Amino acid sequence: MSNQIRIGRIRPAALATLAGLSLMSVAACAPTMGSMIPPPPPSNAFNADAFGWSALQGQGSIEGRIAYSRNGAAYACTGSIALTPDTPYTRARFNTLYGSTEQAAIPEAVVRARTVADPNADYRSFVRASTCANNRFTVTGLPDGSWFIIAPVSAGGDRIVLMRRVETRGGRMISVTL
Repeated sequence: MSNQIRIGRIRPAALATLAGLSLMSVAACAPTMGSMIPPPPPSNAFNADAFGWSALQGQGSIEGRIAYSRNGAAYACTGSIALTPDTPYTRARFNTLYGSTEQAAIPEAVVRARTVADPNADYRSFVRASTCANNRFTVTGLPDGSWFIIAPVSAGGDRIVLMRRVETRGGRMISVTL
């Protein structure tokens, strides 16, 4: 007997079975409609759970310095800075208020005049504050994550609000100049 396969007449039922199996194996490899639809973007609605990571204690810290000037005038910090956790809600909010989620310098009156979605959402318990004295501030005990630094500054006239997004990683100290 030979190891050769003899090709002869294939019965119609066998041919239909082979064709069906071939189509099923190809279909099994094809993407489904469900896998071609991207997942929905994260909601920009306020969700306290999205802030949970920021309440943890960590080893990270931020040492900041104000060195902002405009039209030859040096600006100085006017009180405390705020460190706000970066969440989908705060990202959307800050994009509306500051026109950016990376950094900005906007007159305080302009920021206050802008309208945000869900303005009554209370995330204050997740915001960390630090006194800014001699144009310097420090925030310690931070977990890894992204944060928005908000620093009101003035050169004797109307206040400007400085905003900058920073990241703490690996329990290290980062230096920031606004």
